[in-house]
Amino acid sequence: MTKFFKILSAAFIAAIAVTGLTGCAAQEPIDMSQYAAVIDVRTPAETSAGHLDGSLLFDVQDPAFMASLETLDKSANYYIYCRSGNRSGQAIQIMKDAGFTGELANGGSLANAASETGIAVVK
Repeated sequence: MTKFFKILSAAFIAAIAVTGLTGCAAQEPIDMSQYAAVIDVRTPAETSAGHLDGSLLFDVQDPAFMASLETLDKSANYYIYCRSGNRSGQAIQIMKDAGFTGELANGGSLANAASETGIAVVK
């Protein structure tokens, strides 16, 4: 291997390492003041193991989910999370179909939502 390729390879590896490290840097939590509420759409068993402090607990699989939605302002913005992002995506679609017009953000999993919002997980 020529000296040029050794230097080029070392520079490439260094660039990859630096890029990887900056991707792990702590991010500032998103501005939660734009959301009327945070909604956890997991089951009661899941939420009892831990949920975001102050979140509304509306199990998307519960037949009472639609009745719970009726207590909300349909024009407001909501931040919704679950275990993986799948059920929160389903909840968002249900909310849109029910006439919600505000921003409906999918926070993904509990861990992702806690990291993204800066809200503590409580039991």
